[in-house]
Amino acid sequence: MPNEDRTTDPAREVVEICRDLIRIDTSNYGDQEGPGERKAAELVASLLDEVGIEPRLYESEPGRTSVVAHWGGTPGASAEQGALLLHGHLDVVPAAAEDWQVHPFSGEVQDGYVWGRGAVDMKDFDAMLLSVVRDRQRSGRVPSRPIVLCFTADEEAGGHKGAEVLVEQHREELEHCTEAVGEVGGFSTTVRGRRVYLIEAAEKGMAWMRLTARGRAGHGSMINPENAVTRLSQAVARIGAHEWPVRLTPTMEVLLATVADIAGTEATPENARALIEEFGGAARMLGAVIGNTTNPTMLSAGYKVNVIPTEATAHVDGRFLPGFEDEFFATLAELTGEGVEIEHVSHQQPWETPYEGRLVDAMTRSILAEDDEAVVAPYLMSGGTDAKHFRKLGMRSYGFAPLRLPADLDFTALFHGVDERVPVDALEFGARVFDRFLDQV
Repeated sequence: MPNEDRTTDPAREVVEICRDLIRIDTSNYGDQEGPGERKAAELVASLLDEVGIEPRLYESEPGRTSVVAHWGGTPGASAEQGALLLHGHLDVVPAAAEDWQVHPFSGEVQDGYVWGRGAVDMKDFDAMLLSVVRDRQRSGRVPSRPIVLCFTADEEAGGHKGAEVLVEQHREELEHCTEAVGEVGGFSTTVRGRRVYLIEAAEKGMAWMRLTARGRAGHGSMINPENAVTRLSQAVARIGAHEWPVRLTPTMEVLLATVADIAGTEATPENARALIEEFGGAARMLGAVIGNTTNPTMLSAGYKVNVIPTEATAHVDGRFLPGFEDEFFATLAELTGEGVEIEHVSHQQPWETPYEGRLVDAMTRSILAEDDEAVVAPYLMSGGTDAKHFRKLGMRSYGFAPLRLPADLDFTALFHGVDERVPVDALEFGARVFDRFLDQV
């Protein structure tokens, strides 16, 4: 149960900070279009500076701005433990206002939710982190462990203009960090009436690929066995229809064993898909992490209906499990076949951190202190985060942005979805949990 003796309120500002961040359009289109993150970075910097924490802004390109600040640490802190990196990103995916019930950049509070692009991915966690840090700084509850606060640009396009730039060009800001905590973990799902909080302990690798088929141009009325469109479409159809086999990593073995215990059965590779269905709407994401996946996402060819083009291209979003990269690319080559070239748009490695140690204990205890009937377990995330870049410096990484969610909320559908929103009480819950977490790190 919540600690009634708490004299400060880490959740006091979390809703307003979240709304203020959402109102700043930081749409990332994955190219040179978009407003960039500069205005949001300046807001974050001002919120830190206001309570005496010195921020530094790093701009990889005009408008593509990240914020780094150092906080905490006492002479008695263990040097062997190293600093803890707490990171979030400031960019969001685009949103078409005409598709939404409310304007996606309004930050409107309606029906007990904060609405807007970034409400769950991930300006909610940015707001939690800022609210907690500001409250602790004001009240003198500064962690003894050194903390690096990092708010990045460009995560939604692979982090190449944000986290990757910090790792490669400003390593001095991060080199003392041994562990990292970021997004997409700590949210609750409901399994047979029990709230299960999922801590991200692993991520699939990313293979964003451009497929190109070349053939012989010609008149659309004539026979042409070297049609680039035909060759490409056959490859794309094979890739999209392929059923990848179940493959369980250590993280998912723990999660499935946890769910099997709630369901009164045992976890096996054969019943893995049935156990995933116990998560309801969250099965959309969790079903993608018991195997590799390939989804064709873009097609382009030709310029006139009666002209067979020389070239046809497609883009495929591929994700591969830790330990199964070789299998993924060997199978992909077979599915693609001859005459189609594969080029990587972004190729990033998977990662998996053992679900054990001080941080795991701290995350578990902080959740149970606010929700004592909960179950806490690790999971493998289907998407990618900036952790892929920060782990290049040897950090142990987890995703922990705690949210206690209604059982009937299809939360995972809100990531990059229409009408993205987060419950007000979930934001406040998350701030309280994260405050408790910082007491123990």
